This record gives sequence, C-alpha cells and structure tokens, in this order.
Amino acid sequence: MTDAGGKKVASETLLKVEGITKIFGTLKANDGVDFDIVPGEIHALLGENGAGKSTLVKMLFGSLQPDGGTIYWRDSAVSITNPMQARALGIGMVFQHFSLFESLSAAENIALSLGGDVTLSKIAAEATRVSHEYGLPIHPDRLVGELSVGERQRIEIVRCLLQQPELIILDEPTSVLTPQEAEKLFATLDKLRAEGKSILYISHRLEEVQRICDRATVLRHGKVVGHCNPRDETAKSLAAMMVGEDIHSIERSEISAGPSSEEPVMVIDGLSQPASSPFSVPLSGITLSVRPGEVVGIAGIAGNGQSEFFEAISGERLQDKGSRVMIRGNEAGRLGPSGRRRIGAAFSPEERLGHGAVPSFSLSENLLLSRHASDRKAYIGPLGTIRRGALTKTLERIVKALDVRKSGYDPAASSLSGGNLQKVILGREFDRSPALLIANQPTWGVDAGAAARIRQEIIDLARNGAGVLVISQDLDELLEIADRIAVMSDGELSETVPAETVTRETLGLMMGGATPEKHHEERVATMEAGQE
Repeated sequence: MTDAGGKKVASETLLKVEGITKIFGTLKANDGVDFDIVPGEIHALLGENGAGKSTLVKMLFGSLQPDGGTIYWRDSAVSITNPMQARALGIGMVFQHFSLFESLSAAENIALSLGGDVTLSKIAAEATRVSHEYGLPIHPDRLVGELSVGERQRIEIVRCLLQQPELIILDEPTSVLTPQEAEKLFATLDKLRAEGKSILYISHRLEEVQRICDRATVLRHGKVVGHCNPRDETAKSLAAMMVGEDIHSIERSEISAGPSSEEPVMVIDGLSQPASSPFSVPLSGITLSVRPGEVVGIAGIAGNGQSEFFEAISGERLQDKGSRVMIRGNEAGRLGPSGRRRIGAAFSPEERLGHGAVPSFSLSENLLLSRHASDRKAYIGPLGTIRRGALTKTLERIVKALDVRKSGYDPAASSLSGGNLQKVILGREFDRSPALLIANQPTWGVDAGAAARIRQEIIDLARNGAGVLVISQDLDELLEIADRIAVMSDGELSETVPAETVTRETLGLMMGGATPEKHHEERVATMEAGQE
C-alpha cells in the first residue's frame, strides 16, 4: 500500500486481531472483531456510540482483557495484561480525557509515565527536543494547570512519543482543538506516518477521517460491518455504514419576524466573577441576550472560561446581585439551579457522569433529580412518595425519542456509553419543552446519527419559541445550528455576529484572541502586498 504522498510503505502486519470478543453480563461489547494494521498507515476505527470502539482499544492497550479471540503483534500471538506491557511491545495511547496532574509541571507529568532513574532535567531536555522535532512545542517547566487544552494535548502526545511506540492510538484527538491547531496535528501525523509509525485514529469527524486516514474499520453493535478506504467514500456514506441507515440532513427554518420584537428570554448584564481556584478562569464584564426562537452559540478553546460561564448562568455559582442574570423577566442571579428551573430554564452540562448524572443511580432516579423542583407534583406524591409509574413513562418517552441504547429496563447511568447517556441527559430537558435551554458541548463524543438528531431537536426547540444557548468547541456544529455566534477567550465574551457572516477560519482566529476586524485588516494587507 502507499501513504497519502504516494510513498510505498511496508505491507507486513504490525497488529492483527482475530475474533476478539468481550462480554459484560448479557452485552457483547465486541463480537468476533477482526482487523489489522500495517506499518506506516493511519487506520480509522469508526462506529456510533456503544459500537464497541472504546472496549476494543482498551483491550489493545491492556486495560481490559478479551473473553475470546487472539491479538497478534508482528505475527506472534500476545497477551496484553496491562498498559505497561502494551508500552513495552510498542503500543502507546492518547486518551480523549487527559490524565495529567494540574499541580505538576509538564516534565513532571511525563516523568511519571516513563519510570527508571532518568533525571527530570534530562526528561525536560528530551521532551523539548521531541516536541520541536514533531512540531508540538511544549514548555516542560510550566504547570499543567496554567496551560490551554491544546497545550495539554501536546504534552500527552509528546509523553507517548518518548516511549518510542510503533503504534499510537488516538481517541478523538481534535475534539478540543481549533482548526489551526488541528492542522498542526495533521502535519505531525503525516510525519509519523512517513517514519513508518502506525496510528489507530478514532474520531466522529468524518471529514478528518477522509482526509488523513488510509483505511477504516467500521463497527456496529460490537461487530465489524465493513472495511474501506475512506477517500473512496463520502462523509454521508461513512456515517450510513456506522449507523446502518442514511443520516438525515438538518432541517433549519429561518427565524420568524417575531423574536426580534419579543423580550429576551435571558439577559446577562455585566457578569464578572473572580476565579474560584488557582486553575479556574475569572469572568469579566459578560453581556449577552438570548431571544425566543433563536439559537445563540458560544465558541472557544476549552479552558477559556466556558465551564465557569456555565456555572454562573445555571445557578451553580451565584452572582453578586440578582439582576446580573435575568430569565423571563425574573432576577435569577441569586437563584440556584432549582430556582432557575422553576422559572423555565433547563441545563445540560459538559461532564456527563458526576455532573449531568449520578453514575450509580438508575436513569429514572437521575430523571427525578432534574425534575423534582420544576415538576414536583407530577413525580412526587402528597406524602413524599415517588410516582414510579410517571417516571417510567417519561423515561420511555425520552428513550424512544432519541433512540437511547441501554442494556436493561432501567439501568445505572454508568452502564451506558457516553453518547447514549448524553442522549438521556439532553432528552430529559427537551421533554420538558423549556423556555430556555443552556447546553454545554451537547454532541461531544456523540456519533454522527445521534449528533444530527440532537442538533435537530435543538433547532426545533428554538423554532417552537424557546431561547437556546449552546456552548461548543465544534465550529461546524455552531455554524450548522446557531443564528448568532460569540467567542469566549480568557474569560471575556466577544460581541455576537450573525452565523452566516463568519467562517471556521475566522472563528478559529477569534478563539485564539484575534478579532474579526483585525483578521479582515490582515487579509487585506496580505492581498495588497501580494499585488505589489
């Protein structure tokens, strides 16, 4: 086979799995999976949420053990019992959720994974050399808690490269990057491929897969349903392979003339708050309004104050006075989440387990936690008894509306895949038909079919008269569903701009601190210089 540049690469097998099976109770997470990776290729692993991707790569990295089948490394059968053994073979992994200690420096975090008697100064020097060699500059002495998400990802990748892997597993590597940062990552992957290293690439961004991957293996319900060359497919055909049916296009009607004359459903006026910890971001002078019938998008690189902003407008952190946040004409700045729910607000946080749902609670119990304040009479009887029948009926309605895949009648939240739990969390808010919905990263880690369904629900909710505020790092998502977009950078919020007037490039630059006016001036200057 050849790489993207037409260069021949070795054809022998680096990694091969035959009949890999993993069973959890009655659920077959992986069911006889077969695929292989050769040296010098970028191989995509695709599948909808719950398809078995995470289970499979955890077995390749030694975090889980298969119940059946065989893993071959360079044509020899191996048993990978732990991550240390995987690294010794030559397998490295960069997880979607970083495993870094914020109070330690970059070099100290790298040292923890390397072991041995190498001094910290030597590790710092080697990390610096490797980071520059692969276009991933890091500052080994800086505390991780002071770094952006993009810089933290560089540390994870450099840490992996210092272990000299032959196969690198990347799980959703661009989900937290700006378009400009993603381009730098792709250049790094091209360099690794040219050196003969292999990459197993997991992503829901199918345009990326088409661009950089040589082959793809598609999983559905734990089974391999196809192998293909992504460049011979379209994003739509890849998505259809993943879910077993065509993905419906988003239907988006224009905002009616009404909302511009209606009172805003939420008004934020001069919201400022100090950092709550050494690693949180202070907010400064945020002013914003959301009107009925519209979707307002907030873009930004993770770690620029979006989490703190969500805490402030959801009531998890109270403001200095009630008028800082007005919801449907009510002073809400001093109300907690339950108080804001009672006046028509609904919330979907970024972190699913622990924030959006209690892991050990059943789905119906988690539903009750979000409804006891706003719909108390529907779910709690006069003597404080829980109306189980009403909860079950509502849960069934949510499961059907968003096609939630679950292993039992009313399982624990922790038993669902991340994407299916996200459907439940958002579904319980859609089901309420709230006047205001605030959603933080609504489709992060969600497959193409589920993402399309969620985005359509958001648009439909708005067009039926609700105001919707979506905080997202996915620029394509915001450009698809938002009517206006603002960018959060270093705890400050830009003015909103009509979504149809901006591009991914412009938003990416704004996320890095530039303004649309400055970007326009630079482009004009560059064009004039070129003409001269």
